[in-house]
Amino acid sequence: MDTFIGIRFKKETAKRFQEFSRTHFKTHTEAMETILDFFFYNEISPKENLGPTGRTIEAKLLKRINAVIAIMRDVEKTQTKPTVAMLQFLFEMEEPKKKPLILEKKYAEEKKEVRFRESELESFTRESRAKR
Repeated sequence: MDTFIGIRFKKETAKRFQEFSRTHFKTHTEAMETILDFFFYNEISPKENLGPTGRTIEAKLLKRINAVIAIMRDVEKTQTKPTVAMLQFLFEMEEPKKKPLILEKKYAEEKKEVRFRESELESFTRESRAKR
């Protein structure tokens, strides 16, 4: 059988330890050994502050994620949607009007209009020469 030693603690501290020990361990000795091993193996002091807890880290991350979402929504409203609308407008094409191919025959037939006309004086002199 193991030998025990008595250590003096304040009454409030002893009660707190006993409650903690009963909820997490089978014996008070096992609780104390686990606590001491934790500090020894992790090379930390019980007086050190280990930094932010999981809850505070989660709250900070949620705030940052919400900020990123707000930025992305703003970019979408001010840049992405207008740009997409402009690109769609540019790429929307009306059906091209079908124009007949220009061929020489049609071009010649359609051009019945005389481009140059003789002056009246030249036509009169030609007619008078033809009569002689």
